Amino acid sequence: MDTKKVWFITGASKGLGLSLVKQVLAKGFKVAATSRNIDDLRRAVGTYNDNFLPLTVDLKTEASVKKAIDQTIGQFGQIDVVVNNAGYGLLGSIEELTDQEARENFDINVFGSINVIRSVMPHLREQRSGHVINISSIGGFTGAFPGFGIYCATKFAVEGLSESLSAEAKSFGIYVTVVEPGYFRTDFLTAGSLGVPAHPIAAYQEVRDSQQAHQNAINGNQPGDPEKAVEALIRIAEEQNPPLHLFLGQDAYDMAYEKINAVKTDLENWKSVTVSMGFEAQDSTVAV
Repeated sequence: MDTKKVWFITGASKGLGLSLVKQVLAKGFKVAATSRNIDDLRRAVGTYNDNFLPLTVDLKTEASVKKAIDQTIGQFGQIDVVVNNAGYGLLGSIEELTDQEARENFDINVFGSINVIRSVMPHLREQRSGHVINISSIGGFTGAFPGFGIYCATKFAVEGLSESLSAEAKSFGIYVTVVEPGYFRTDFLTAGSLGVPAHPIAAYQEVRDSQQAHQNAINGNQPGDPEKAVEALIRIAEEQNPPLHLFLGQDAYDMAYEKINAVKTDLENWKSVTVSMGFEAQDSTVAV
């Protein structure tokens, strides 16, 4: 394990990000960790040594992100592993969520990651190495969750940009992994991490049922152990050939195959239509 590696982790003051920071530091790596509130981050991590650089960052502001990247390079000389972990859930039907509520979710979950990638790529290209790990969700692979349309849309965006970034960065020796966790027992479903619509529409019974289930029955009873998820992230960062997609959790595995099988069924059932879209061949015979 190369403990000379420098990690840059966003959304580090709670949940999976906090667990990751603690484990990475415990293994002797250098870590730059970001949060909107540096005091919360320091208290949560509780570590004060030369390997830890806490940073206040507004991910929606390019200048703030660039400053954090520059500070990390200035402190540690390099960045090797970038973990775009910051994000939050949003539970509401597409109709009832306002434009502002939807755009805010995209600003953090998608454009925050893009700002980090845009700022760090010049350094990774120059050193011709690095690993970008984007935290998505099983909701970025299947959208079959009533009330999570906007959130799933943000995570589907993370999937697409990760796949394209992988294709763009490969020749520079830079790897990309998009992580699709299922339900893990963090504070993701608590009020501080799960947004709900300001103006709910009662007619959406499936959405209200989903909201009730996630905020009560599921919250605190998720099957996934976040410490094991963190161990998996550290492991793939050490792999010579890391995966582009990493599903985490039995539930994520099962739901991924449900989606794959459903797509295969549609492909085969509608194959005759799908493959019939070409221009008809021209008749080259000439009448005499």
